[in-house]
Amino acid sequence: MAHHDPIHLIAPRAGLAQLNERSRDIFRQIVESYLATGEPVGSRNISRLIAMPLSPASVRNVMADLEQLGLIYAPHTSAGRLPTELGLRFFVDALMQVGDLNDAERQAIQSQLTSVGHAQSVEAALEEALTRLSGLTRAAAVVLTPKSNARLKHIEFVRLEPEKALVILVGEDGQVENRVLALPPGVPSSALTEAGNFLNARIRGRTLAEARLELETALGEARTELDQLTQKVISAGIASWSGGENEDRQLIVRGHANLLEDLHALEDLERVRLLFEDLETKRGVIDLLGRAETAEGVRIFIGSENKLFSLSGSSTIISPYRDAEGRIVGVLGVIGPTRLNYARVIPTVDYAARIVSRLLGG
Repeated sequence: MAHHDPIHLIAPRAGLAQLNERSRDIFRQIVESYLATGEPVGSRNISRLIAMPLSPASVRNVMADLEQLGLIYAPHTSAGRLPTELGLRFFVDALMQVGDLNDAERQAIQSQLTSVGHAQSVEAALEEALTRLSGLTRAAAVVLTPKSNARLKHIEFVRLEPEKALVILVGEDGQVENRVLALPPGVPSSALTEAGNFLNARIRGRTLAEARLELETALGEARTELDQLTQKVISAGIASWSGGENEDRQLIVRGHANLLEDLHALEDLERVRLLFEDLETKRGVIDLLGRAETAEGVRIFIGSENKLFSLSGSSTIISPYRDAEGRIVGVLGVIGPTRLNYARVIPTVDYAARIVSRLLGG
């Protein structure tokens, strides 16, 4: 029998966004039930939940049409239905009402996150903010941040070859980073020593980004004091510390344990195991989160929309945050199952990003 539209599910030649009110209501109930329980929902339960009186048979007709549209599917031999990734994307984009946080929720997030501003370093503050964000959303919280957030204590140049030197950067938190620097021809050891002294007099207590701005200004004012080769060593050092490249990024993840809550079946456990493996593949996660840095506001990736988490069927909700100059310097958000509470998590991530920006002076 040819498929028909007994209750006028979709207007002629209309797209998904033009489902009629009845079918929208039924679809919304299926999605909201899935987001709340993770379980398939059947026509009998739906007929009890929807506002308009409809028999289970009529609900089944609508569900059959929704299934043909690719919005829902029947897992295994279950009589109930679950939303597909396409269905979830349609729900998030077209049907879900992302309410703003109320004053009490804003105050709760603000008080939790601003209390981390007393941390000894930006990294420590971000880690604490992630722990709080993970608790608020019951998902794993992630942040992609430049390593240059660490505050510097000391810089030293060690010659390796006639035209190569090792630059040793020591942070106030004890972290040590080594970078190889190409030297201009003919640089004497005295120029390396002088460059180190010049830099150390100006970088202590500053982040790499702050030090770079300070040094560019100081170098312009001190041209007459420094010989040309020393100036070139300092300029080469500043250029190599610009930050922002992938290898200068670090990924922090907090709240793995939240992903182990509320598992319904062995396949759920397998999904979480795969997600843990994905999170260990930091390069892929860094690349994924990096995509959000060019966008304003919250970005949402559902399931296989990002290849990295396609096997584990996970969703990612992320938002960029800014520094004191208003530049986007990192991304924070949450990773969890596709049945995240999107309506709550989206504004929470957005507001958390704004609070973190404020903590950093952005």
